[in-house]
Amino acid sequence: MRVVLTGLAAGVLASALIPAQGQSIGTTVPVGKKRKQETHARHETNASRQARIQRTIEETYAHRYEVTGGGGYLRFRSGSVTKKNNEVSWATAVSYYLNPKWAVVGDVRGSFGNAKAETAPANTYGVYNPQINEYTFLGGGSYRFYAKEKVALSAQALAGAGWGIFSGGSKGIPATDLGLWQSGVRPAFSLGVSADFNIYPNIGVRFMPTYVANTYEAAPGTPSVKLQSNLGFNIGVLYRFGHQ
Repeated sequence: MRVVLTGLAAGVLASALIPAQGQSIGTTVPVGKKRKQETHARHETNASRQARIQRTIEETYAHRYEVTGGGGYLRFRSGSVTKKNNEVSWATAVSYYLNPKWAVVGDVRGSFGNAKAETAPANTYGVYNPQINEYTFLGGGSYRFYAKEKVALSAQALAGAGWGIFSGGSKGIPATDLGLWQSGVRPAFSLGVSADFNIYPNIGVRFMPTYVANTYEAAPGTPSVKLQSNLGFNIGVLYRFGHQ
């Protein structure tokens, strides 16, 4: 009897092991094939990511309009014989894109600071740091030469008019008596390269180092610099809308 039971138990155990082994063998994937499947899946993921990035780039730079607004800094020359002074600026611009690269730009800026007027003995008025203001109204073109998902670079050239107010803070003393430029409206020019850091396809931050050239006049009979060069930068919020 004991022999019979032992034989039956061995048979049941064998019948249970054989299907399990068959199932294990049937589902085993060769190592080489498994690696090919993983590589194929990874390639599909990279392709999807590249396609998404390309869609974002196209969406970002297909906008017709860009509006920027912010502030900045300008190192300004306030007279033919004066030292340069520091100024705080505000700036706003509107760009109309003809295509993803070329745009027509309208630009308005204002700068405020205290001039470094001439000192004694040339200055007998005791006014050495009068407040001065300048505004520029410019138009021109912009070319976007680098455009990626998160960053874009553009160069622009603008021309127009500069309005200088150099007597507003001089306590009634003519600005030219302090060695400053004559107040008035004169031709102005600007060159700049902007870097756009995109947060969303339609919203970003723009940083632009800028060169501003003015042609203000000194007092009659006083040597004057025909083209006054000033350097600075502007930074602000960028908003895009409309479609080309």
